[in-house]
Amino acid sequence: MPTLALLLSAVAVAGPPQRLESYDGPWQHMRVIRPQQYVAYSTSEPVVIDGRGDDAAWQSAEWTAPFVDIEGDRKPRPQFLTRAKMTWDDDYFYVFARLDEPHVWATLTEKNSVMFQDNDFEVFIDPDGDNHDYYEFEMNALNTIWELSLGRPYMDGGPLRNPHNIDGVRTAVHIDGTLNDAGDEDSGWSVEIAFPWEGLARHRGAAHTPPRDGDQWRVGFSRVEWMVNIVDGKYVKVPRSERPEDNWVWSPQGLINMHRPERWGFVQFSTAAPGTAEFVDDPTLPARDWLMGIYHRQRAYREQFGHYADSLDLLGMNAEDRPEIVTDATIEMTEASADTPADETNGKDADKAVQRGYLVTVQLQFPDGTTRPLRLQHDSRLW
Repeated sequence: MPTLALLLSAVAVAGPPQRLESYDGPWQHMRVIRPQQYVAYSTSEPVVIDGRGDDAAWQSAEWTAPFVDIEGDRKPRPQFLTRAKMTWDDDYFYVFARLDEPHVWATLTEKNSVMFQDNDFEVFIDPDGDNHDYYEFEMNALNTIWELSLGRPYMDGGPLRNPHNIDGVRTAVHIDGTLNDAGDEDSGWSVEIAFPWEGLARHRGAAHTPPRDGDQWRVGFSRVEWMVNIVDGKYVKVPRSERPEDNWVWSPQGLINMHRPERWGFVQFSTAAPGTAEFVDDPTLPARDWLMGIYHRQRAYREQFGHYADSLDLLGMNAEDRPEIVTDATIEMTEASADTPADETNGKDADKAVQRGYLVTVQLQFPDGTTRPLRLQHDSRLW
C-alpha cells in the first residue's frame, strides 16, 4: 500500500510546471549597461614598447572614456583617473594605459603571481565574443605579469588555465615619480603592452587574426586599487577585511565580477585614417542581451527548482518581451557536455545525476531582409 509521502510525491511530480514569478538577480543591474565602444586604428609607425606612449603611433590614437567603478553608476566615480589607448599592425595588438596615482608601489616580482594582490592593470580579450575561451592578462608597476585563460567564466565552471603564457608578449612600465618610496608623492604610472596576433589566435574561435577592417572584438580593462597606509616610512596595504580593494574599469559590469564577458567593451578594428571611421553598432546586441536575460533567469530557476525551465513562460518571459529582430525562439533541453561541472547537474552526485542543459535558438531578421540564427547554451556560450 503506498504511503502518504509517496502519494504526495506523485502529486507533486504530476502537478503543473513551476513558474519563476519574479527575478531580482545580477542581470537587473547588468542589462541597463551599454558596453563601451572604441575604434582601434591600424598604424604603419613603429611602436617602441617603453611604457611612455609617446611614439607617433600613439599620437593619433584616442583615449578611451575614463574608467568608472565596476558596478557602474551605483557607485561614486573613481578617485584617480585611468584611461587607455589601442592601436594595431600586422603583428601586434597594442594597449597603452595611464593610471594617475599619488603612491606608486608594487611587491610581486615572480611571473604569474596572483597580480591583483598588488595594484594592477588588467586586460581581458574575447576575440569572437562568445563568452568562452578568453585570455586574461595582468601586470603591476614592477612590470611583473600574469597570463591566464578561461574556457568558460568562473560562474560556468571554468576551467581556469593558469598559467597560460602567450609567446612574444612585450610589456613595459613607466613611472612618473618613484616606486615604493613613501617619502614623496607621485603622479602615476603607465603601461604599454604588445599582444602578438599569433598568440591570440589560440583564442580567436570564429574571429580572424589579425582582424579584418571592421571586425569587432570584446575587450575589458580593469584597474585594481588598494588603499595603503604609510607606517615607518613604508607603504602598508590595508587588508581586504578592513577595506576591500576598488575595481575601476573601462566598461562597467554592473557587479563586482570582471568574468562576465557579455559586458566587456566593443573594439572595432579599422584600417581607415585615424578619426575617420564610424563605430558600427552590433545589430545583434539587443538579441544577445535578451538571450543573456534568459541565461540569468535560467540560473535563478535552477537554483529555486533544481532544474532548468523548458519554456520562456516558466521563466516569466513571453514573446512580447523579445526584440523586434527576433522572429522565433525555441528552448531545447540537452545533455550537458562531459566536462560540465558538478553544480550543473540535477543532483549533488555528479556521477549518478543526469546532466541536463539547454540550448536556446533564435532566428534574427534584420531590416535589410537578411536572416541568421543566434544560439545560447546553458554555460553562457553565445554564438
